[in-house]
Order: sequence, then structure tokens, then C-alpha cells
Amino acid sequence: MSDRNDIDALIEMMARLPGLGPRSARRAVLHMIRKRALLLQPLADQMARVAQTARECLNCGNIGTSDICAICASEKRATGLICVVEDVADLWAMERAAVFKGRYHVLGGTLSALDGVGPDDLRIPALLTRIETEAVTEVILALNATVDGMTTAHYIADQLEGRVTLTSLAQGVPIGGELDYLDDGTITAALNARKPV
Repeated sequence: MSDRNDIDALIEMMARLPGLGPRSARRAVLHMIRKRALLLQPLADQMARVAQTARECLNCGNIGTSDICAICASEKRATGLICVVEDVADLWAMERAAVFKGRYHVLGGTLSALDGVGPDDLRIPALLTRIETEAVTEVILALNATVDGMTTAHYIADQLEGRVTLTSLAQGVPIGGELDYLDDGTITAALNARKPV
């Protein structure tokens, strides 16, 4: 009976992961058990290693295995250009695109009066310090197009006004998007950000 309880506990833990519900977690656990040598044990070993070595970059807030992440340590990255993102998942998404050659700053969330999240609860003071110490010339605000994301972008823009060039990601119709499937906010943003052809 203890073995079944251990398996149920693993399924419950897996079900807490984003994108996995109880049924998906149960299927994943059963698959890993069937492929114990190929999947379950290597996964457990790797998770133990990551639990010991993963840490937040002291400079930008990225997750890596050293105190300063590979992006911040790279001499090939543009030093005067910082892209501000909400969380590490956003940074990793930007890196997947492989077009940004500057450095990042992870805020760790967005301002939210309802949740009691203020500027000092995020890495905004650290961003302001980096602007001064790293000779930054441009800050790209790559925050999510939500109310809290836009509030945070406006707050940061106010703090940095006149100190650096501020830009933001373009918003609007995605490549391959059809107008009929877009929400009103996206259509409005796309219309307001129109450019000459």
C-alpha cells in the first residue's frame, strides 16, 4: 500500500506543475515508471542536481547555475542595451527568438495595487542602479500587454524619463493572425501603431 501512496503523491506533485492537470500528471507518471531506466531515474538525478545548482543571477535575475548568468557574462552582448521583462519565462522566450543581442533585467512580476505589489517588491530599484552603473543608453520595455504590465511600464518610464532612450515592443496583429479572431484591444493597438507602407 505504501508504494501506491508514493505514486499517488508523485502524481499530485506533478499535477501542481503549470500545464499539467491530474489526468496528464497520471499519464506522465505512468509513462516514466514504464521507462524507469530511460526517464524516471535520469529525471530524478537531474532534478536533484538542479535543486542544488540553480540560482538567480545577481545582476539581471535570470535563472542559471552561477551567480552571474551566461548572458550577463558574455562579452558579445551589447552593454548599453537592456530589455526589461516581467519574469524569467519571458527572458527565455526572447532568447528563443535569437534576435536580441543586449542584456536583460527581470522584474520578478508587475506592479499590482490589488495584490499589494509595489516598486520595492520588484527589481525596479536594481534596474535604476544598473542604468547608472552600466552606462545604459536604451531600455526596451518588453512587458506583457496587461493592465498591470502597462502600469509597470508607465511607472518605469516615469522613473527613467530623460535618462535613457525608452522603447517598447510593437503590439498588434501577429504574423499569420486573422482580424476576425483578434480581440478588440489587439485591433486597437494595431491600428494605433500603424505605419506607412
